[in-house]
Amino acid sequence: MPFGDNITEGIPYVLSNPAGATNYSATGVNYDMAIAGLPFFIGATDDSPYRRVTAKYRKEQYDQTREAGEQSLTGWWFRSQSTFHLGAGIKYFEPAQDESLRFQFTESKGVEVFTKGQVTLLNSTASFKAATTPQLIGVNDGTNDCIVFSDATDIKKKTSAGTDTTYVQAGTASTIFSITTNGKQYFFINGTHVHRGNLAGSTSDTEIYNATSTTRGTIRFVKQRVIAAINNAIYELNANHGGGALPAALFTHPNSSWVWSSISEGPSAIYISGYDPNGTSSSVFKIVLDVTNSNSLGFPTLETPTAIIDLPEGERINDFDVYLGTYAVLATNKGFRVGVSDTNGNIQYGPLLFDQAACNSIAFRDRFAYIATTIDGEAGLVKVDLSTTVTANSLIFPWAWDLVASGIAAESSQVAFFGNTDRAAFSSGNVIYAESTTDKVTTGYLQTGFIRYNTLENKLFKLLNPRIDTTNGAITIQSIDYADTAYNIGGFAQGSATSELGVPYPNSAQEYLAFKFTMSRSSTDATKGPLFTGYQLKSLPAVPRQRIIQYPLFCYDHESDNLGVEVGYEGSAYDRLSQLEAIENVGDTLRVEDFRTGESYIGLIEELDFINKTPSDRRFSGYGGMLIATIRLI
Repeated sequence: MPFGDNITEGIPYVLSNPAGATNYSATGVNYDMAIAGLPFFIGATDDSPYRRVTAKYRKEQYDQTREAGEQSLTGWWFRSQSTFHLGAGIKYFEPAQDESLRFQFTESKGVEVFTKGQVTLLNSTASFKAATTPQLIGVNDGTNDCIVFSDATDIKKKTSAGTDTTYVQAGTASTIFSITTNGKQYFFINGTHVHRGNLAGSTSDTEIYNATSTTRGTIRFVKQRVIAAINNAIYELNANHGGGALPAALFTHPNSSWVWSSISEGPSAIYISGYDPNGTSSSVFKIVLDVTNSNSLGFPTLETPTAIIDLPEGERINDFDVYLGTYAVLATNKGFRVGVSDTNGNIQYGPLLFDQAACNSIAFRDRFAYIATTIDGEAGLVKVDLSTTVTANSLIFPWAWDLVASGIAAESSQVAFFGNTDRAAFSSGNVIYAESTTDKVTTGYLQTGFIRYNTLENKLFKLLNPRIDTTNGAITIQSIDYADTAYNIGGFAQGSATSELGVPYPNSAQEYLAFKFTMSRSSTDATKGPLFTGYQLKSLPAVPRQRIIQYPLFCYDHESDNLGVEVGYEGSAYDRLSQLEAIENVGDTLRVEDFRTGESYIGLIEELDFINKTPSDRRFSGYGGMLIATIRLI
């Protein structure tokens, strides 16, 4: 995303042999200087002086964005951001190249960025319940918002308030592979049976199907029916069945090792994803409803599944879900993708948006998708805003790191919400972590993209003005150089007034810098934190200064040096002038040597101004005069 390097300047290498690179070979005449190997005497006068002038170095900046044109101002080069709601994933902050980059950043942790115009601390997380390889679903049991989860061979329910319920597994208990709910009942698959139980009231369940020799299974309640993927086959189950053998399989994958990883629904289809654990293939299948025929339950019959998505080789779908009938999210071993569903139930999916770790379970709330993953080496969630795209007519959606189990160096595998609330829970290993209902994280940070003002020239980053309300917390600020080395440049304590900061480090000119803003929660109230609303940066170009030198030169057929040695011939003035004009026409570089100062450099002719001052007579053509040569050092 997100979204790569770019070239904004030419290649800084000489790729041709300069036509005028020849050095002057001394002949015993005391010339003052030579240009492209052609010797001259300098004839400086009040009217035609020798001059050295600093060339114009400041590159004009422009800004065609809809916000105030920062680069239309003189003096400072400015960069600022006042919102970060288009998410993480950029490397360079170059709004002149893409307007969306004005609202993006590189990465964040522990902060909420999707509210326009502000960044705040997220809630903290803590261990909520120990459970062996739990499968999570969020429900309201009719009274309480709760999480229902598997714990090895048990089904358990834990309310948001912390009340525990354990359901008794009918028959011989075995490891639970998958659970689902229709809002009032729960269903699960273990190694031998499919079970049904009630979320409220009785804590015992019923075996509704015999599924002996089950080695893997996924079960979901979709389209008002129970769909189970057991081993490599797919079944439509009767939720009220009283036991006995499984019905005939709706579809059996020809690969006996095939793993069905998810079941979900859209407006016009049921989707089932899976992968070959021994190979490289992974697909999403679509099951369309045949509305012209009904099954024994009175529902439209299901047609044979057809593959509608085949992921690139080596990418495996861990979870797939569709939200609001439109947005399809693919959590894979490479990261995650977002797609859209059309009226026929087909899916068009976009590029990998997050590729820093494997992604697993998916849950939805409001306009967001939450995906279980690894955040900077710790278990947590990534959050995706499905209500907008980063660029128009694209499948690139804003995302950012979200809740994290601090210090837990493992990936998150499951995610769910407590019933109808916005409180999230996720699992890592054998522990379920839950979002705090009150407390903020201790610290959180946001790091900007590298700022280089759309040019590769070095800059002097001078002043940074953070916009932050420190009433309920503090902030520290670091600069980040090209090697990702962080330098502390300042900060503001809780309750202190903020002001513009100098940027003392790194202490030399840089092509680009990023900045990291670390926010700390209130020292007196753990439920509050500071409010960060943006920053403004002021910089100056650090382009090496070039010189333009004006040489007033004698250009006559016959001349003499300061010792009276005469040189030249009839037509030599025109010959030297013609050679210089030929080099000027090519536009190539030439060698300039000033024997008075010992200076020797490569330059470009900016201007040649020849003024003929001698008349012709019987012996000479009179073609001679003053040559004003203006040379730019490069």
